Amino acid sequence: MSVTIAKWTLDEYHHMIEVGLLEHRQVELLNGEIVEMSPEGEPHAYYSTETDNYLRKVLGDRVTIRPGKPITIISSNSEPEPDLAIVQPLGREYLHHHPYPENIFWLIEFSNTSLSKDTEIKRKTYATAGIREYWVMDLKHHQLKVFRDPVSGDYQSELVLTTGTINPLAFPEVEISVQQLLEG
Repeated sequence: MSVTIAKWTLDEYHHMIEVGLLEHRQVELLNGEIVEMSPEGEPHAYYSTETDNYLRKVLGDRVTIRPGKPITIISSNSEPEPDLAIVQPLGREYLHHHPYPENIFWLIEFSNTSLSKDTEIKRKTYATAGIREYWVMDLKHHQLKVFRDPVSGDYQSELVLTTGTINPLAFPEVEISVQQLLEG
């Protein structure tokens, strides 16, 4: 006996949201599947807030930082909600659509209990969409994992940092302190 999983389109997912079917559920759409999101514990909330504040100071009005808001990946029927999406500052355009991959400078996830989902499923979803850069803050091991160079559904480059600085691909002139990210 084989089991077939029902896949959902973005339109179907949006309709479920509109009619309240997913109300009070912490879910996101990944590759056509509705996936439960892990509850946000204190360390996750702390580090994501501190990183958001730090990046706003460093990047200023060159970007919009969207904490815990959806992005839309039409090609894979996905609408994940990364912890931080650093996107083009398109203002009111986001009234009509969430950021698409071409609007995204880079994404950040904070992983305490969701490391395998973030470094496997989400990594491949983001790479397939052509998102140039993806960071995972591994809170258990105090590491920043940086994924770059998406090719054929996966990132070709992975850096693991615990100190020093990093320059985002979109802003090579900007230095971001890895220690500041990891220590809050």
